[in-house]
Amino acid sequence: MNYRDYYQVLGVKKGASEKEIKSAFRRLAQQYHPDKNPGDKRSEDKFKEINEAYEVLGDPQKRAKYDRLGASYAQWERAGQPGGGFDFSQWASGGGARNSQDLNDLFGEGGFSDFFYNLFGGAGVGRRGAATRTSPRASTWSLRGNDMEQAIEISLEEAYRGTKRTLQKGERRLEVNVPAGAKTGTKVRLAGAGGAGQTPGDLFVVITVRPHPQFRREGDDLNVEVPIDLYTAVLGGEARVPTLAGEVRLTVTPEAQSGKTFRLSGRGMPKLRQASEHGDLYAHLQVRLPTHLSEREKQLFAELAALRGRRD
Repeated sequence: MNYRDYYQVLGVKKGASEKEIKSAFRRLAQQYHPDKNPGDKRSEDKFKEINEAYEVLGDPQKRAKYDRLGASYAQWERAGQPGGGFDFSQWASGGGARNSQDLNDLFGEGGFSDFFYNLFGGAGVGRRGAATRTSPRASTWSLRGNDMEQAIEISLEEAYRGTKRTLQKGERRLEVNVPAGAKTGTKVRLAGAGGAGQTPGDLFVVITVRPHPQFRREGDDLNVEVPIDLYTAVLGGEARVPTLAGEVRLTVTPEAQSGKTFRLSGRGMPKLRQASEHGDLYAHLQVRLPTHLSEREKQLFAELAALRGRRD
C-alpha cells in the first residue's frame, strides 16, 4: 500500500491553515466537479482524490493522526527504506477494507483509497465528506450542485398576463410559472432543479420578451403610435387606442399636432410581483394626410390655403 500525500493533492504546504485548506479544496472541487466535466473519468477520479484529501486535512483529529504517520514515513524514507516496506499496520484503525462497500455506496464505485480505509476505517467518513454512513443513498458529490440557467422566450402579451412553460430536464418535466410583468432578463428560480450534489443546485429560467410590432416597452410603461386623419386632427374627435387589455377611445382636441402625446394612466405593464399596479401607456398621435385627392378636394385645399394667407 502506497503512502498518499494529501497536502500535495490539495496543493498546500504542510503547515497550511484550516482556511487555506478549505479554500484550496473549494477551488479544486469546483474545477474538477463532475457537473463541469461530464463523462470525464480523469476529472471524476481527481474529484474523489480531492474529497479524500479534504476528508483528512479538514478534520483536526484525522489530520493529526495523518501528520504523525507522515513524520514516521518520512523518517523511514530518510533511513533508506529499511526492511523492504513501511509498516502501515500500526496505524490501521482496524476497520480496514471491510467498510469499503459502505463507502462505495456513498461515493460510487472505487470510493476512497485503500490507504484511507486502512488508516481510518470506513466509519471515519462523513463529517467532511460527501455523505455519512447513515445515509448510504446520499448524493455522490460533496459540494452543492451547480446552479444552471435555461433561456426561454415569451411574447409581450404573455409578459402582460403571466404565462407557463414546461421544460424537460432528463426524465423530469418542470413547470415554470412566469409572473405577470416579467422583463427581458427576469429570472425564475426552480429550487433544486440544477446540478446534482448533496444539496442540488437551482435552475434559473432567464426570460427574454420578444419585441412587439405595435408596442414599445420602457420599464413598466408602454408606447404606441395612434394614427388619426387630418380632419380629426384639425376639428377634434375620437381616436382608437390599442392596449394590451383591449381597445379604448381617446378624445382628441381640435388642432392636435402630429406627435402630441397622451398619457393613459395604468394602461401599461403590470409591475413585476405587484400585478395590481401598472405602468402607463403613452399614445403618440400620428396625423395621416389624405391621398388620391379629387380636383374638387384640391380646389378646396387651395381655397383654405388662400384663407390662411398662403403666398405662392
